Amino acid sequence: MGANDNNEARVSRTKTAKAAEGGRKAAPRAKKLGWFDRVIGGAVRWLLRLAFRLGLRLAALGLLILAGSTAYYVVKLPAASTLLDAREQGSVTMLDANGDVFAWRGEQFGGVVRPGDVSPHLVAAILAAEDRRFYSHFGVDPRGLARAMVVNLRAGGLVQGGSTITQQVAKNVFLTTERTLERKLKEIPVALALELKYSKDEILSIYMNRVYLGAGATGFEAAAQRYFSKSAKFVTVPEAAMLAGLLKAPSRFAPTSDMGRAEGRAAIVINAMRETGAISETDALAALAAPARLSREAERRIGAHFADWVMESGPAFLTARTTEDVRIATTFDPAAQAAAEAALAHVFETSVAPDSPAEAAIVVMTHDGRVRAMIGGRDPRAGAFNRAAQALRQTGSAFKPVVYAAALEAGWSPNDVIVDEPLTMTIPGSGRWSPENYGGGYSGPVTLTEALARSINTVAVRLSEDVGRGKVRRLAAEMGLTAPLAEGPAVALGVSEATLVEMTGLFAVIANGGLRTPPRGIEEITIRGEASPLMTASDTGAGEAVLSAATAGRLTAMLEEVIRTGTGRRADPGRPAAGKTGTTQAARDAWFIGFTADYVIGVWMGKDDNEPLRGVTGGGLPAAIWRETAIRLHEGLPPRPLRTAPAGAPGRAPHGGEEADGVVSAVFREVLQALGGGEASGGGAEAPRIDR
Repeated sequence: MGANDNNEARVSRTKTAKAAEGGRKAAPRAKKLGWFDRVIGGAVRWLLRLAFRLGLRLAALGLLILAGSTAYYVVKLPAASTLLDAREQGSVTMLDANGDVFAWRGEQFGGVVRPGDVSPHLVAAILAAEDRRFYSHFGVDPRGLARAMVVNLRAGGLVQGGSTITQQVAKNVFLTTERTLERKLKEIPVALALELKYSKDEILSIYMNRVYLGAGATGFEAAAQRYFSKSAKFVTVPEAAMLAGLLKAPSRFAPTSDMGRAEGRAAIVINAMRETGAISETDALAALAAPARLSREAERRIGAHFADWVMESGPAFLTARTTEDVRIATTFDPAAQAAAEAALAHVFETSVAPDSPAEAAIVVMTHDGRVRAMIGGRDPRAGAFNRAAQALRQTGSAFKPVVYAAALEAGWSPNDVIVDEPLTMTIPGSGRWSPENYGGGYSGPVTLTEALARSINTVAVRLSEDVGRGKVRRLAAEMGLTAPLAEGPAVALGVSEATLVEMTGLFAVIANGGLRTPPRGIEEITIRGEASPLMTASDTGAGEAVLSAATAGRLTAMLEEVIRTGTGRRADPGRPAAGKTGTTQAARDAWFIGFTADYVIGVWMGKDDNEPLRGVTGGGLPAAIWRETAIRLHEGLPPRPLRTAPAGAPGRAPHGGEEADGVVSAVFREVLQALGGGEASGGGAEAPRIDR
């Protein structure tokens, strides 16, 4: 390279350096902050430092309060063993006449269980459904809370909770279930205290024994027994999943309420068990393909009204208010219940409009008063209104056998003749009253048997007045009616009220030869764990004689004629049977009650609002239901005659307006004069037309 070239290079470098230097000098200088900006910046930095220091102090204070609260609860917590069963009342388990369980009431508790006592599938299902990190967290699971928050944000609502099992124990045992921030904050120190005081297995044991799992079952052992009739030790994967699924909403997912919903929830738990590795993919698919099934006892769902009646009629200290676990052996017969339910369904399907508000009730008992079946209405669920035991309804002519029984006891004979003709009497304070026969018209001289078979109203009133209303009312009470009876002459026509259970028991007295037979459903009561029964029902079949055997036998023969030739012909079951129809004024109540040599059956129909039944009398649909029930009850049983007695020779002349010689009966005249009555016709203030 030449000298000129070197000089040019030096000149170029010099120019470049000067240019660069000139460029630096040309750059603007940074503007200095003003005094206002410096003040604001300093204030912000001071506030941040203050907030940080206050945050540290508040955090320290919060930790101190948390530590103090936790220590307080640690000291206050009792021994874990005392927390395993804290029910406020005991349980009632009912056995039918065959010794099988058919109903449960109260808070069922199967006994204390611990994680090692139950199927490992059940423990795995509980943890998968409620708290997957139970054995690794310290009572509160931040990871679980974060996961729940993410799920809820994605769903746009509360679909998953973040509470651990320990927190649930804290809430259910020591706090309330209200959803408030205060309760949620209290939950944390209690949960920490539980973790410090108890082992993980002890906390899980408390949880497993105290949670409510639907259908009255408290704890997993009771639930396994309630739904599957087996111990929690032996539940399978699908059964364990269904039980664990109840934790989310026990009433909603109870398989006894909605099996489809219970299966859907169990499937979610099975998939959760697969995700946690508790079961394999193969096991999960097998469990999903064969979901859990209710036991035969849990699935039957029969006898709910009967069980409700037992709880109401039994001793309250052993049923409604028991703190013990009670087993009650009952008189309930599932076969009789099925027969009654099938009969009712058949008649309603074939003879009653689907949208009809008409209701019906049935009671089946044996002659000794043992109730075998009970239908309290078309809704068979427990807790539904029980029209067989709770509804007081006018009895109509179903009451007339009491009047005829009183007359027979007073010396009348079934073959005695009495005159069916118009009758008017004055009732003090009510005016004149004239009983009328159903359909109108009068038959003149009739025997007592014919009058009962045709349900003639005037004859029932004449007999009641001849015997004395007081005697009729007393006899009704002795035969089992407990409600007050009417004071006036219409008492003979059934204007008073009674329950179907009591009325069926009244007819059982007649069927049982006149011996008082109070309806009963309890055979014996035993406290769990005790060998000897606490209570045993006495055999009321050998009770006090209310009617003479002769009266009961004669009245039975008269009631046979009701079915053979009278108003109850539609009830004929094809074997010896006796009974009585009853239809109250305007057909608001319709009855048929009767008996065979094996059973006493009572049927009632009506509407809850007391509106009239259209076209229904006791000799119609109630008699048809009675017949269908009797036929089904007696399948396989040979026909047997009823206990009747000879009618005997007529003991009285025609009794009514005029005797054979044209003279008014002196006895009846005295009664009418005492009442202030006369022969003129008049309106009825008490019951112008009652029944047939």
